[in-house]
Amino acid sequence: MRAQELYDDEGPGLEALVAERQRAKELTWRFNMTNPTDVPARQALLRELFGAMGERVWVEAPLQVSYGYNVTFGDDVFVNVGFTLVDDIEVRIGSRVMIAPNVTITVTGHPVHPELRSGMSQFSAPVTIEDDVWLGAHVVVLPGVTVGAGSIVGAGSVVTKDVPPGVVVGGVPARVLRAITDADREFAYRPPGLLG
Repeated sequence: MRAQELYDDEGPGLEALVAERQRAKELTWRFNMTNPTDVPARQALLRELFGAMGERVWVEAPLQVSYGYNVTFGDDVFVNVGFTLVDDIEVRIGSRVMIAPNVTITVTGHPVHPELRSGMSQFSAPVTIEDDVWLGAHVVVLPGVTVGAGSIVGAGSVVTKDVPPGVVVGGVPARVLRAITDADREFAYRPPGLLG
């Protein structure tokens, strides 16, 4: 999986992987069903599910993961509802990251040619979300991508390649719309479409 070669994650000899995914499904089900006011229980389930969690990480339900333990969070992270993590290998989420509703991060994809896909073969490449990133609603981050520190990914974007630090990207596929500058220190509401 980590060699970025094609692999299967089910079948003879792979029962341990199936069991690990089942464990993640059970933990996410328990998290999603936990009373939202029972913060200690919710935080305990997240710490059991994920590989590492910094301080003050907040995740809203519902949540969906493949394995869970391949995901690490820095400090002061907020994750809104509907977060999907296909984490067959490492997903690193830095500190002070904001993740809006219905974001998907996937480290896994499938080959282009249908003959190679016929057996459900797949590949994986790690994803990194650096510090101070904001992922807008309905963003999809694809395998192998790094989103650079301080950047914003606009709502509905599909990130297919690395995002430099300190920029706003948007679109399908996402492209750089502009740099984040000192002028952005002064807040003024800008209606959609006026980020540039």
